[in-house]
Amino acid sequence: MTSEANKAVVADFINTVFNGTHQVDEGAARCLGPTYRQHNPDVADGRDAFIANFKTFFAAHPTSTFEVKRMFCEGDFVTVHAHWKLHPEDRGSAVMDIFRLENQLLVEHWDVVQPIPATMAHTNTMF
Repeated sequence: MTSEANKAVVADFINTVFNGTHQVDEGAARCLGPTYRQHNPDVADGRDAFIANFKTFFAAHPTSTFEVKRMFCEGDFVTVHAHWKLHPEDRGSAVMDIFRLENQLLVEHWDVVQPIPATMAHTNTMF
């Protein structure tokens, strides 16, 4: 699979699940592998655990958004740098996600989430 094809799978997953109407079932069915290994300490392994976790999350945060700022790909690994907001007025968090793909499906995930502070020691953004 090419880098662009891998990035397209990740982009489809993010846009389907984390933006708009948060179509968790559809995104998981189309983009997650039969096994899905999770490294986020708050989400259990597996497709069913992912679905349950994010259906609950989006019920509590129906206007959350995940704006991709940049995406990188090396082989079967795709990294995403994004701005995640729980609601439009939220300052949000800077997120780095790493996905590993097999056979055009997401099979493993790591992430690091950093809240955006009210003040910073410089005038740069986190993006």
